[in-house]
Amino acid sequence: MQKSPSSSRQQVAVLGAGVIGICNAISLQRDGFQVALIDNQGISEGCSKGNAGHFATEQVFPLAQASLLPQLPKMLLDPKGALRINPRYLVKALPWFIRFVANMRSSVFNHNKNALKQLNERAIDAWQALTDIANCNDLFHLHGSLLTFEAHSYQQALDTQKHYQNEGVQVDLLDRQALDSLQPGLHSDIAYALYFTDVGHTCSPHKLNLALFDYAKSIGVEFVQASITQISHNQDTVELASAQQNYEFNKLIVCTGAHSKVFCNQLGYKVPLDTERGYHYMVNTNLMPKMPVVSFEKKFILTPMQEGLRFAGTVEFAGLKRKPNYARADMLKELGQSIWPQITDDVDESQKKWMGFRPTLPDSLPVIGQAPNHPNIYFNFGHQHLGLTLAAISARLISDTLLGKEPLVALAPYDIARFN
Repeated sequence: MQKSPSSSRQQVAVLGAGVIGICNAISLQRDGFQVALIDNQGISEGCSKGNAGHFATEQVFPLAQASLLPQLPKMLLDPKGALRINPRYLVKALPWFIRFVANMRSSVFNHNKNALKQLNERAIDAWQALTDIANCNDLFHLHGSLLTFEAHSYQQALDTQKHYQNEGVQVDLLDRQALDSLQPGLHSDIAYALYFTDVGHTCSPHKLNLALFDYAKSIGVEFVQASITQISHNQDTVELASAQQNYEFNKLIVCTGAHSKVFCNQLGYKVPLDTERGYHYMVNTNLMPKMPVVSFEKKFILTPMQEGLRFAGTVEFAGLKRKPNYARADMLKELGQSIWPQITDDVDESQKKWMGFRPTLPDSLPVIGQAPNHPNIYFNFGHQHLGLTLAAISARLISDTLLGKEPLVALAPYDIARFN
């Protein structure tokens, strides 16, 4: 795409057509820019396609928590642990984990927590506004979510409730009788649950993204399927190069998730981005839960989908190049039955298992904002487990920045300069 000399609209490229990129494209197009959404695979073919579908605004705590430190050796050795580090990848991942541990310091943890809260507190409102204008409210549900505890864990449930309440998160503690009234069908081992009342889910992340893209097209967003290999920055333009063609724009937003590091390196920014490989396993059930259910003990989530019941979660550090380890997905089925026993394993094999790459940074904060040394380039990536949750609000922040408006949230904590 070449900029038209007679065009009064600034031409903006959004690189990456996952949920972050789609939301950015919509927001910018509505704000008067002419947007091209560029991806080498297609719409929502990466991590955005098969995630858990949970708008997890209750998750205001960074992943780098001091309580996790004693568990790391076990996680490394346990092939079925909630966090798995491929031994062959450990040396490469070690610098990331050193930074991760450094972010456990109390002052740093609290800084990162407050920065996450600033985004999460505005995320649902941003999604409601977006699904309203795109007319896809049927794919966005605000039924809350549950965090379950087994019989021996009452004190743990109570302490966890207070932990969230201290951060302003609305959450109720339910006993088994209240649970059966709200959400029948849970395994008999579950005695208590925390009920997060102000969170949501989508019944199909992929269909939600496709619906948003249909709306994006209807307002003038163009889609370009191309594998961009090089970004070049000039005073007034940004040039994107593929094997077949070069493209010129006024502005660029990099929304390439776990694949963003290579572009940052080209531009001279060192970013400690790594990849959490997440899996899901699809089943059918005669009794579908009406909200996501997370197991405190087993560290996974189940979410009701149009396509069936999705078991998702766990973390595997093994990089971008290794083949999926679908034993991790099979493990989710075993875990799922321990929370929701009424399942049938009759989903088509081609639809049953999936793996995607979560882009993760050691401080659990995304990179959002303008490139310090490249005024026509902006970043929006690295949202770890909260990519879906924060897509709409982070897109709004990027649009405000391009418009020269004061964003709803100060962007300093998310600046890529924090790593350089």
